[in-house]
Amino acid sequence: MTWSNSRVGTWRRTTRDLTVAVLLTATTATLAAGCGTTSTTPAAAPRPPVVADPGVLARRLAAVQPDWPARRVVDCKRRKCVALTFDDGPGEYTGRLLDMLRERHVRATFFVLGEMVAADHAGFTRRMVEDGHELGNHTWSHPPLTAMSDERLRSELADTEAIVQRTTGVRMRLMRPPYGATDARVADQARLEGLAQILWSVDTLDWRDRDPAIVARRAGAAAPGSIVLMHDIHPTSVEAVPRVLDTLARKGYRFVTVSELYGRAPLPGRTYTGAENPKER
Repeated sequence: MTWSNSRVGTWRRTTRDLTVAVLLTATTATLAAGCGTTSTTPAAAPRPPVVADPGVLARRLAAVQPDWPARRVVDCKRRKCVALTFDDGPGEYTGRLLDMLRERHVRATFFVLGEMVAADHAGFTRRMVEDGHELGNHTWSHPPLTAMSDERLRSELADTEAIVQRTTGVRMRLMRPPYGATDARVADQARLEGLAQILWSVDTLDWRDRDPAIVARRAGAAAPGSIVLMHDIHPTSVEAVPRVLDTLARKGYRFVTVSELYGRAPLPGRTYTGAENPKER
């Protein structure tokens, strides 16, 4: 994230003031309890310990950071919505993509690989959460899950969940099976892990056609309620994003996360391909 010097100064002053206030309150309570007195006045009841409320702190920070990601409610039954999704990251081009999305106040859903999160020394995974994007489980190493043993299937999902939770504190509710390969066994394991299966309704084929113009044209053909599949590991895919955003914005689309598209968290084990076409399995 890039902030101006004035905004950084404001943020630091606000954080400093909150910290000082908490410390002063705690110190006052300690001194009051520890000082001796000859007065016969009954001692006041002990004060409860001072606890900094993270929610209060977040709201105070939001007040001085206008673009701090805030909760929002989008009615995609009344508005034209599209969910942009990016697979296989985080990678070396993810930071540039996050910059683009932040500049335009666009939220997306990232289906991350556990092995890529483990190698994410730049902190892109944490930044996805900080910027208000949604995270989904794309397995640890991108195998076809339908060909895996039960134990390998479980570990591919569970290990990815574990590292994402350690890295970001987020419990993922979505997964995307690599190659879109799923069956009843995969669906059962996804349900046990508390994950809905999210496929797509628009495939940009950006992994095959490394041409930003072609990728942008395919994504720009999305219909209301579409889930668009892209990848943040290819430079040409990231290069196509501004054109995708421009095209869909001109058509009046609102960019939402997958959960926002449905207006609720999709159900674990179920398979979804778009707002107008959930497969109830």
